[in-house]
Amino acid sequence: MDEQEWLANRFQEHRTHLRAVAYRMLGSLSEADDAVQEAWLRLGRSDTSDVENLGGWLTTVTARVCLNMLRSRDQRREDPLDVHVPEPILGHRDGVDPEHEVLLADAVGLALLVVLETLAPAERLAFVLHDMFAVPFDDIAPMLERTPAATRQLASRARRRVQGAVPFPDADLTRQRRVVDAFFEAARGGDFDALVAVLHPDVVLRADGGALRPEASVLIRGARAVAGRALTFAHLAPFVRPALVNGAAGVVVARHGQPVTVMGFTVADGMIVHIDALTDPARLSRLDLAVLED
Repeated sequence: MDEQEWLANRFQEHRTHLRAVAYRMLGSLSEADDAVQEAWLRLGRSDTSDVENLGGWLTTVTARVCLNMLRSRDQRREDPLDVHVPEPILGHRDGVDPEHEVLLADAVGLALLVVLETLAPAERLAFVLHDMFAVPFDDIAPMLERTPAATRQLASRARRRVQGAVPFPDADLTRQRRVVDAFFEAARGGDFDALVAVLHPDVVLRADGGALRPEASVLIRGARAVAGRALTFAHLAPFVRPALVNGAAGVVVARHGQPVTVMGFTVADGMIVHIDALTDPARLSRLDLAVLED
């Protein structure tokens, strides 16, 4: 085995972890894959003979790449995005693809990723690496060119933003599915009261139509308003396919094999508290629906 092949095998051992780090940092699978690929290229250009912990080295490189991507993303935006839903990870309703198990941890639900999008790049890096991957602040600080104490403050500030913003979802996936099924059954039957009954009074519906469907981007709060919105799309009920969306009960609405909408639900205490819907045709076209096939 030559050195390049040995290095490739070592990198492959850490690839799933690196992809998980990048996805939490960027909220996009395609961008996460780009970041991981850049880490591989940098590994090939670097002398790592003195590196004792290759996994830690690769995590640092990937995190720095993601930080630069986040900063570049912020500079390109002329206006803040009021409604944005991160790219979802789909899985079969009956289980998770083993390759996605790390990505689909409880901490990466769509609703939480939406909150992470509101953090400054440095805050997001400090929070994600420390709180989600237990990276010490002493290791994070050099990436941000700050002291460990200042880095700890960044993570603390981010943690305050995150805590309470998204309720902890019900752990029982079967219970989640029953609530989501009840939501669509009520929508199909045009039962407004039944819809309101499964929605938390302060439920939030976030729909992202992207640049191609700006009229579909909405942010709606309150059970009655969300129930009214749901009734207007009852005609899509025949095309609803149950799925795991970021590890939680969700659906894909697909007509003629093409996804129209992906909806992720946050169910807490038996009620729907968040609905995150991606209707952006550009991003939907990149989704792999093969994971939903029986």
